Amino acid sequence: EVQLVESGGGLVQAGGSLRLSCAASGFIFDDYVIAWFRQAPGKEPEAVSCLSSREGGIYYSESMKGRVTISSDNAKNTVYLQMSGLKPEDTAAYYCAADSLTRCSEYVYHYKHWSQGTYVTVFS
Repeated sequence: EVQLVESGGGLVQAGGSLRLSCAASGFIFDDYVIAWFRQAPGKEPEAVSCLSSREGGIYYSESMKGRVTISSDNAKNTVYLQMSGLKPEDTAAYYCAADSLTRCSEYVYHYKHWSQGTYVTVFS
């Protein structure tokens, strides 16, 4: 059974940093694309970042480019999203998602497996 367990959200002041973790199990880590999405209240989900070990590709959204880094620890089957320079508009529920894609995708419907989500609140 594929499982994605996320941790690391919380309350942070504008300009601060947070690191989200997504621990994966139940699949061959290197064969999957792992993505981070977020959804702010009243808004559509947005792809934030994506990592494809197979393709060697990394994607960052324009809204967070330069402020976010995705990385993985394959020994721990864990993907991280390091966020810095956070702004109030980054406040959202953040999710990691995974699927056996050939390359990164920014579309929610391409991913079958999702974490429970963690909320990030950025206050000014």
